[in-house]
Amino acid sequence: MLMLLLVENSEGVISASNYLVGLGSYDITGPAADINMMGFAKMYQTTSGIHSRLRARTFIVAEPQGKRVVFVNIDACMASQIVTIKVLERLKARYGNLYTKDNVAITATHTHAGPGGYLQYFVYIVTSFGFVRQSFDALVDGIEQSIIQAHDNLRPGSIYVNKAELLDAGVNRSPSAYLNNPAEERSRYKYDVDKDMTLLKFVDDKWGPVGSFNWFATHGTSMSRTNRLISGDNKGAAARFMEDWFDQDSSVRKPSDAFKAKENPPRVSNIIPFVHENHCEFQELNASSQSSSSKPATRFMSLARRVRSAVRQVDRPAFVSAFCQNNGGDVSPNLLGPFCIDTGSPCDFNHSTCGGKNALCFGRGPGPDEFESTRIIGDRQFKKAVELFNTASEQLKGKVDYRHTYVDFSKLEVTISKQGGGNKVVKTCPAAMGFSFAAGTTDGPGSFDFKQGDVKGNAFWRWLFSLLKKPNQEQVNCQHPKPILLNTGEVKQPYDWSPAILPVQILRIGQLVILSVPGEVTTMAGRRLRDAVQTVLTTEASKEFDGNFHVVIAGLTNAYSQYVTTFEEYQIQRYEVSD
Repeated sequence: MLMLLLVENSEGVISASNYLVGLGSYDITGPAADINMMGFAKMYQTTSGIHSRLRARTFIVAEPQGKRVVFVNIDACMASQIVTIKVLERLKARYGNLYTKDNVAITATHTHAGPGGYLQYFVYIVTSFGFVRQSFDALVDGIEQSIIQAHDNLRPGSIYVNKAELLDAGVNRSPSAYLNNPAEERSRYKYDVDKDMTLLKFVDDKWGPVGSFNWFATHGTSMSRTNRLISGDNKGAAARFMEDWFDQDSSVRKPSDAFKAKENPPRVSNIIPFVHENHCEFQELNASSQSSSSKPATRFMSLARRVRSAVRQVDRPAFVSAFCQNNGGDVSPNLLGPFCIDTGSPCDFNHSTCGGKNALCFGRGPGPDEFESTRIIGDRQFKKAVELFNTASEQLKGKVDYRHTYVDFSKLEVTISKQGGGNKVVKTCPAAMGFSFAAGTTDGPGSFDFKQGDVKGNAFWRWLFSLLKKPNQEQVNCQHPKPILLNTGEVKQPYDWSPAILPVQILRIGQLVILSVPGEVTTMAGRRLRDAVQTVLTTEASKEFDGNFHVVIAGLTNAYSQYVTTFEEYQIQRYEVSD
């Protein structure tokens, strides 16, 4: 229905080529000592220093006399509904009704190495022993300031979109669940994870390129559960690489200095990627990046632009590059796959265990340690982004629009197909966590005797956690085949344990559609979502969308509600469907 509303209320496509474009960036690092990290849910994992600082990166796109949208990407585990609400309150006080819940999206990279305690639901702040004001304030302040910067930087500009495959930055960490999807559906795709990176290139009419945002699916878990240094993980590293690359290339430094390696302390990898072997390639890419028309520029044009801009370079807005999350719910950056740390053998395929124990099964990254793995995965995303940035030629043209609504997912009626034909109406129920949730993932295994793929549960744990809130038979039947460990949706003391009413949002910039989803979407679930949106927009609004448009999923946006999977994946009860 939300898609139909977007279509039915759309007007004709504008013919003007450009928009008002503004970008901003601000620090959101937060407390670097003694605060529980958000992501792995380990009480012992507290902040104890900084590997890389965290930032909020924002773009605003507006029609000169029309609507506008705000998109913020934060180096954090997920967006928080209470953070979003507070940011919107501050924006209202400053700008009135210019920026509201309808046209502002706040998404996250999903790093598991940032300070926690900034969400309002009990289950998400139990490991931080409650709400952490310092974490919350750092996020709210930084997001607000990044939006203010973007607003102040609004100037006439153009946007270009590009897309290509990145093959070596993510693998499916729950392949047994993916394989339970229909064979006919799987045969339509070459890989069991999405390999596409979609990038926007922002070009200021005066200054030329001023930033880029891209969407690519891979988890922010290159840094492990034993790490205690605040880090933007692989996407934070990629953003730093790209911003440094552009700044260094736009300066008067010798080209050979751009990617020069530096000495580093033991075990801490260089934050600048080792790409010195590709000097010529990147110098050529560099030259084309200076063309405001998004077409390759000559060496003379590049030199002339540098000379012209040198006098007032101080006025140039800082280049902002964001690496956003996509449908990466089941995608791991630990490319070598899961192995048993005691034997070195591959883990059990279905349960990710070693001799029946999940705690010994870990995914291995491409580097010798977590710092190097973070650099490598970040470097690969960075290089692909540079390639897309410098070859982007498809210009976004058309209206800016948005839709937003709240949905109570605890009592939603849905019409589905029945086996053998026909349809039936089913109803959702309050949230619950299964036994596989406690098993963790190969990126960060859980404790005790839990394991992924558990459809039976354990009598002792079932009895123990039922003391909090025993699920009734209706809830048990609704959640089947998930055996309920924590009946979170029905626990209200000391306050709600998990969300029920969640924001759903769509942003449109010309032929780009951004789907703001308040959770982690698995590979196949994301493909189905994109297909459904494309079907609606091409059949119901063919006058505006003729098939030549792009749909990206911004997972972890505006709020958080854990995972979105397919019905078939749900039957296998891996971590993603039990969380």
